[in-house]
Amino acid sequence: MYHLEQLFNNYGYFVLFFGLLLEFIALPFPGETTMAFAGYLSYMGQLNWIILIIAAFFGTTIGMTITYFVGHAAGMPFIRKYGKWFFLSAAKIEKTEKWFGKYGNGLIFIGYFIPGVRHFTGYFSGIIRLPFRKFAAYAYSGALFWVIIFIWLGKFFGPQWNIVFKNVEHNALYIAIGVIVLLVILVLVKYRKRLFGK
Repeated sequence: MYHLEQLFNNYGYFVLFFGLLLEFIALPFPGETTMAFAGYLSYMGQLNWIILIIAAFFGTTIGMTITYFVGHAAGMPFIRKYGKWFFLSAAKIEKTEKWFGKYGNGLIFIGYFIPGVRHFTGYFSGIIRLPFRKFAAYAYSGALFWVIIFIWLGKFFGPQWNIVFKNVEHNALYIAIGVIVLLVILVLVKYRKRLFGK
């Protein structure tokens, strides 16, 4: 936490932007922890909540977009051969293939909440030649959802953010799915007359 605080003191919002961008190219960076801590700094009045979301969103989406085009241009043989230089191990590749088989394109959205998977969903989307518009729709909406949740966590819980974060981190996927289901239910209830004619 001390090192993160020093980084924010020295570089401000660029810590989130470049840190998350590099994380999605698959370089080691504690993205979720950094976002939650940034939210806490926002709670303390040191950083602006909206600018944090913008910086995190653009860092994430630019990183994801780069990996999509790398995967699209290079293909699976290249990734399998040279992926280890980008921390893309064979185990991560197999894990992502398995999750893609289970959730399809929806994995791009919820993959942010699955450690070891979110770093490869962009590459894999490019490799399977998923149309860019479809990729962007899932990836960018998922990115916004992801960054808001973790920055809000630090801002809302303040000094207790670290305790809450550990619980959320271990159950992030289930929490994300629960929030999505709840939002879908709320939309269906609100627009049921328009949707079902009743």
